[in-house]
Amino acid sequence: MSILRSVSVDDILSRGSIHDLDVMRMRQSFYDDGVISPEEASALVQMNEACRVQDAAWAPFFVQALCDFIVNQAEPEGYVTAANADWLIARIAPEGRLRTKNELDLVLKVLETARWSPERLVRFALAEVKRAVVEGEGPLRAKGGATAGSITEAEVEIIRRVLFAFGGDGNIAITRAEAEMLIAIEEGLAADSTNAAWTDLFVKAMANVMLASSGYGPPSREEALRADAWLKRRGDVSIANLVGAMVTTSLSGVWDAYTEQSSEERALARLERQRIEIITNDEVSDSEAGWLVERLTRDDRLTPAELAIIDYLRREATMLHPALVDLVRQTEVA
Repeated sequence: MSILRSVSVDDILSRGSIHDLDVMRMRQSFYDDGVISPEEASALVQMNEACRVQDAAWAPFFVQALCDFIVNQAEPEGYVTAANADWLIARIAPEGRLRTKNELDLVLKVLETARWSPERLVRFALAEVKRAVVEGEGPLRAKGGATAGSITEAEVEIIRRVLFAFGGDGNIAITRAEAEMLIAIEEGLAADSTNAAWTDLFVKAMANVMLASSGYGPPSREEALRADAWLKRRGDVSIANLVGAMVTTSLSGVWDAYTEQSSEERALARLERQRIEIITNDEVSDSEAGWLVERLTRDDRLTPAELAIIDYLRREATMLHPALVDLVRQTEVA
């Protein structure tokens, strides 16, 4: 436990600050043996929470050291199991919610570093963005600025990072747990709140769910959810113009990447999910079409973005799950 011998944790906690010399000593001790014990990991979390004054070097050290402990030192190396995710969440969010931005950065780093992570850790990260959007609280809103019912460009990019990380190297469709969080964020936005980057990402993610549940083979998440160049050229746009652009530009840009799967290809996709479940010891939820329709229509109201997705699929998709066909018919009548 070299890190705990390099500094006095009690002294740091009593003064409520982490100095550059403290970080230098801990960093040197960490790289001397490259090993962090559970006790040291817990001490780092305790210092991060208790010390409001932190040298700039602390955050990157904290994130890297804890990520290395979770991903590379805990078994199986390179993966995050459900048990290890539970350990991490219990330490950094004992009340179920993150307390500092450093802890959110740690979760993101773990997701992006591990070859596979359990779905519960993905859900946990997305819930923190949902908290910021719906309640206007948490580390993402600690400095003020954005209000409840809105989403910032930075928060959209956090969501994209989380979705990319969980997709790994394979063509894994957006899961039920992820879709639930994305829909909750969409429904939590105020009617007059528009963000082109969010709508682009949300529409592509929901189309991914709908097409995968209808038998289409999804492309990689990087391809399916990539941000389009037109977003950088846009000015302020109304929701009506934004939805129109989405239908004509965003989904059209990735449509050709989806292919109708054979039964053998669908079986291989199921095996890949089962492989992830075995490694992480955590079930990967399947976004079944019936559940998705029920969730979207729970409050008898579809957002403009949700209507745009359905309208696009009505015109372009040659193969849709029966539950989605019924939804298309209902929206046509409405």
